[in-house]
Amino acid sequence: MAAFAFRLAREATGNLHPSYKKGKDSRDGLMENSTFVDAFTAAKFRIRQMDLRFAEESDPLRQTLLEVYVAVVLATPYNDFDNH
Repeated sequence: MAAFAFRLAREATGNLHPSYKKGKDSRDGLMENSTFVDAFTAAKFRIRQMDLRFAEESDPLRQTLLEVYVAVVLATPYNDFDNH
């Protein structure tokens, strides 16, 4: 599904608001748009080139707190914790 790449492609193409109804703004609709598909492909390539690091935390509560803390401290733009 490449959810993060899809989000990056939405940002790159200005399609910032997801639609859960059938149509040109839905996931299926965007995947029929060649400009969006190019941005999605580029985003997947960009992600494949990233260096990843992680910290293991097995306790679920501490894991949640760590994720929120790191997102705040590093001001990560894609960890918004927005409920949809």
